[in-house]
Amino acid sequence: MVFSKTVTVKTDKRDRYGRELGKVLINGMDVNREKIRRGMAWHYKAYQRDQFASDRQVYADAEIKAKDQCRGLWLDLDPLPPWEWRKLSRRQ
Repeated sequence: MVFSKTVTVKTDKRDRYGRELGKVLINGMDVNREKIRRGMAWHYKAYQRDQFASDRQVYADAEIKAKDQCRGLWLDLDPLPPWEWRKLSRRQ
C-alpha cells in the first residue's frame, strides 16, 4: 500500500520507548484504517488510548466488519494476534 509512495504521518504522541505514534496517510487515505478494513492488521485495543480520539471507534468498527466478512487474517478460524505470538515465543 505504501511501497514507493509519498506518505504523510500525522502524529502527536510518543510511546514509552520514544517512538512516534501516529497514522500514515496517502492522499488523505488513512492507511492504518485501510489495513484493518482489509483484514491485514488488528486494531490493538490495549493501546487505543494513544490513538486520536476520533479514530478509536472507526478502527474498532473496521475490525468488526473485516471479521464479519472473513477478510484477510480473519479467514483463519483462530488467528493469533502478534502480541500473543510474541508472548509465546519469549517462553520458548
